[in-house]
Amino acid sequence: MRDLLKTENVKKKFGGVIALNGVSASVKKRTLTMIIGPNGSGKTTLINVISGIYKPDEGKVEYNGLDITGKPPHEIYKMGIVRTFQIPLLFTNLTVLENLLVAARINEGERFLNAIFKTKWLKREEELVEKAYRILELLNLDHLWNQPVFKLSGGQMKLIEIGRALMSNPRLVLMDEPIAGVNPKLAHEIFDHIVQLKNKLSLSFLIVEHRLDVALRYVNYVYAMHRGKIVAEGKPEEVLENPEVSKAYLGE
Repeated sequence: MRDLLKTENVKKKFGGVIALNGVSASVKKRTLTMIIGPNGSGKTTLINVISGIYKPDEGKVEYNGLDITGKPPHEIYKMGIVRTFQIPLLFTNLTVLENLLVAARINEGERFLNAIFKTKWLKREEELVEKAYRILELLNLDHLWNQPVFKLSGGQMKLIEIGRALMSNPRLVLMDEPIAGVNPKLAHEIFDHIVQLKNKLSLSFLIVEHRLDVALRYVNYVYAMHRGKIVAEGKPEEVLENPEVSKAYLGE
């Protein structure tokens, strides 16, 4: 299976702190790949390098066979890589549906010259509403479409964050702790939705997550990081049995 994303010997320093020290990893098409490791191991820094927030000091990032190293976030976004955050960045006073609509990549009605010519953008607006509603159905949130976001639970907000990411037609979704602070039942539901989205929309996911008791049963491949390096990789059960992971991640 071909790699959709690949990093080669990526290095990143912040002053005298080495955050990434030669990280080489990959995400194959239509897979759930997870990065684990203790706090400060470089997981989020790697996501930030891939998404263009940070430029690596050395190394290369390839996406779908193209070198995207150091490209700005908006260009990487247009290429089909989107990310979600540990704390959902939503418009809490807007409705669930409106939060998805503002994330659409092309909205003709918001262009100044098009605004006065309704026929130019009305059909596009209708298509975006239909698309947003289909995504809400996939996430089992369609019954909440007209609810203000501030009335929802933290877990439901996490799902809306995923829905917003899907509005841009991504191929790869980067997720930073999608089930942090969520109760176990809803945490499993969130990962159930992620698996369904992978299968139904042919998506790939690269996920940073600490809650191994929930996440490991859903993912295809795992990288374990410690002090800016990958110390183990493989299937979930293989990585958990690796003594380097026990030493670094579990503190044994």
